[in-house]
Amino acid sequence: MFRPAIVQVAPILLIVSGLLLSLSAVSQPTSPIWYKQPARNWNEALPVGNGRLGVMVFGRVAEELLQLNESSLWSGGPVNRKPNPGAAAYLPQVREALFREDYAEAARLTTKLQGLYTEAYQPLGDLRLKQTLTGEPTAYTRELNIDDATATTRFTINGVTYSRTVFVSAPDQLIVIRLRSSKKGALSLTASATSPHPVTKQIMARNELAVRGKAPAHSDPNYVQYNPTPVIYADTAGCRGMRFDWRINVQSTDGRVSTDTSGLRIDNATEAVLLVSAATSFNGFDKCPDRDGLDEKKLAAAYLAKATGKSADALYRAHVADYQQLANRVRFSLQADAATPPLNLPMDERLQRYAGGAADPQLESLYFQFGRYLLISSSRPKRPGNPAARAIPANLQGIWNPIVRPPWSSNYTTNINTEMNYWPAEMTNLSELHTPLLDWIGYMATTGRETTRHFYNASGWTVHHNSDIWATSNPVGDRGKGSPSWANWAMGGAWLSQHLWDHYAFTGNRAYLQQYAYPLMKEAAQFCLDWLVTDSQGRLVTAPATTPENIFVTEKGEKGSVSVATTMDMALVWDLFSNVIQASEQLNVDADFRQTLLAKKAKLFPLQIGRKGNLQEWYKDWADEDPQHRHVSHLYALHPGRELSPLTTPALADAARQTLAIRGDGGTGWSKSWKINFWARLHDGNHAYKLLRELLRLTGLEGTDYANGGGTYPNLLCAHPPFQIDGNFGGTSGIGEMLLQSHDGLLNLLPARPDAWASGEVSGLKARGGYEVAMRWQNGKLTRVAIRSSLGGLCRLRVPNALTGTANAQLRPATGSNPNPFFKLPQNQYQTRSPEQATNGVSVYDLATEAGKEYILVGKP
Repeated sequence: MFRPAIVQVAPILLIVSGLLLSLSAVSQPTSPIWYKQPARNWNEALPVGNGRLGVMVFGRVAEELLQLNESSLWSGGPVNRKPNPGAAAYLPQVREALFREDYAEAARLTTKLQGLYTEAYQPLGDLRLKQTLTGEPTAYTRELNIDDATATTRFTINGVTYSRTVFVSAPDQLIVIRLRSSKKGALSLTASATSPHPVTKQIMARNELAVRGKAPAHSDPNYVQYNPTPVIYADTAGCRGMRFDWRINVQSTDGRVSTDTSGLRIDNATEAVLLVSAATSFNGFDKCPDRDGLDEKKLAAAYLAKATGKSADALYRAHVADYQQLANRVRFSLQADAATPPLNLPMDERLQRYAGGAADPQLESLYFQFGRYLLISSSRPKRPGNPAARAIPANLQGIWNPIVRPPWSSNYTTNINTEMNYWPAEMTNLSELHTPLLDWIGYMATTGRETTRHFYNASGWTVHHNSDIWATSNPVGDRGKGSPSWANWAMGGAWLSQHLWDHYAFTGNRAYLQQYAYPLMKEAAQFCLDWLVTDSQGRLVTAPATTPENIFVTEKGEKGSVSVATTMDMALVWDLFSNVIQASEQLNVDADFRQTLLAKKAKLFPLQIGRKGNLQEWYKDWADEDPQHRHVSHLYALHPGRELSPLTTPALADAARQTLAIRGDGGTGWSKSWKINFWARLHDGNHAYKLLRELLRLTGLEGTDYANGGGTYPNLLCAHPPFQIDGNFGGTSGIGEMLLQSHDGLLNLLPARPDAWASGEVSGLKARGGYEVAMRWQNGKLTRVAIRSSLGGLCRLRVPNALTGTANAQLRPATGSNPNPFFKLPQNQYQTRSPEQATNGVSVYDLATEAGKEYILVGKP
């Protein structure tokens, strides 16, 4: 794959440290996430990771549990690219049924357009550290410090203080566990390994044990109940079933070490450092992981060999330097009431207090940074020369999963969840962490080209509801067993293409756009051109069309899920066509294709306002089976799309607001997170803030409850329920949208600041056009703004109060359309207002910028 260059980012970061300091005199450390007791279950354990290796730390006293993952360990093997021969013959029949309004028959026929389910992300195993202890622990604490990405457990027994610190090093690709006792020779323990998969154990040396096994050849999704053997390990073809090798190594200790197949034994030590190395045979989405797999044993051994001679301190320093050059790019703090000192409470107590209505602005800023921490920990770009440390995107659970048949296979659910994982990447200054997904889009396009051909006789590429490490792109459903309401949604390619465009819009990397992103975007648009058909009034519609994962009720009282021209479909096509048009203009290529898209875009089925004043979701103004359904997919045009905005399309923005009012504020974790983003885009900070507080509601709910779910587990992971990491990422994105927006043709500072955030400061946020923003505000008014430009060009600012420039910053009132090509607004038939129109004390300025320079603005007295 073409590696999107990040060289433009790194040099700027060195300069930006000055930008951070210019705005904030003191860089406050983030408060640790800590507890007074061990984790009772997985939803209380603490996540650490390096993008490839993940650990859930339970903090138990006598027998610590460390649950392990490796990002490339999945069931299965390369996809069957033609899983339903002859499926395309049913497409004309589906369309014929739809246009005669026989929706039940259309849904029945649509099930004929289904392929196989995806495979499942797998756990690696468990490492248990059993200490020889007598007596009851006192002074117990466990914590996750997101300033240095370490998890530490500490307690005292009989006057001896014991500590365990766990971190996962990206530079050394190892899990490091440092154990200490305050009394010489008081540390004795056994390190034992288990796995949910069949494994063998081999003694590699006096201080090293290897655990070797194979992932399943196939694992059914957890919701499939009809197969007598849902998990299959046997595979005679040598093409399904990924091998893995993980090793426990005592790197250093002053105690006595011995090893047998039951584990590693350390006696009478004061300190011990354990290293865990892991690798799989995964060799690419299109390679058999068994027959054509990498040598996982060699890879696992190589990581340990490279760490030979490195002290624990040296490993820690390298880990912290690597982590902090990502984590420290953004600072965010909110000013608390002077009468309320900063809290130092255990996180479970803190969340309970917050759920009771107490103010805790530090918790809100911590939650924002925790989302960034999770992205750093679960999505890293590939390291040159390191074939095993490949860039696997964060899945439904990031990289943390203990179950062979995890919820929804812990896969890539591309009708919202996968995309939500990466909403914070660009805006929160983690652009290179976007590249695992961007690369994977190229792989999905490879299988997607065959999917569009075999299922629809169409060109281009697309992805459907689900994908996995094997880049599955076909409609899932096991050839007719899945509901079309989710299985047959065909617009994943259009949505994923927005990420290709946004990475360019934020970075300005022209080579990436020209060589990689634009060709993929163009092919996705070619599929949409083939997918669109003309309705009886000459308008272009998608058919079949669904709106994930909702059900309509017709005027006859009939329920259905398959229709034509759902609002989400049309918004996705509009967005894709607009981005491809803009990309072709900037690259000065494909003028004829651009004109084709412009002409087709003008004929797209229009957005409609329903009888309740809401944005209509369906082709007709039908009722919803569930009026408060968790998916609000038709508001894609508001977020993350840019077709709707209070600044340009106020009537449709009001309709979107009414839609949200009808849907209500309830929903699962990720749904509530998306609604935070919606309300932020509507510039209603108080409503966004209300939902943020509800997202942070402490819950212990384990099962799936769509109606009453949502909230946050004691470890700050988001409850779908069960856990899905997209809710965390969506929450961080929502906070970012409250502070800074750049999709409306300008930089909009504090567009959705809630009343509760009267004073605060943030630095390091990124905006489209290559801008980095730091700002401080007091009593709702900006007092200081710093803008650094990496690309130059005209920076148009929309701010809540009047500003004046200092030194080289020359502000002038904004006039005309923004000439900066990164802020050109697409042609939009619904636009009735210019984003430059200023109301309610808002000021709109133009600031001419040069690449590499910083500009300071201050609030007028």
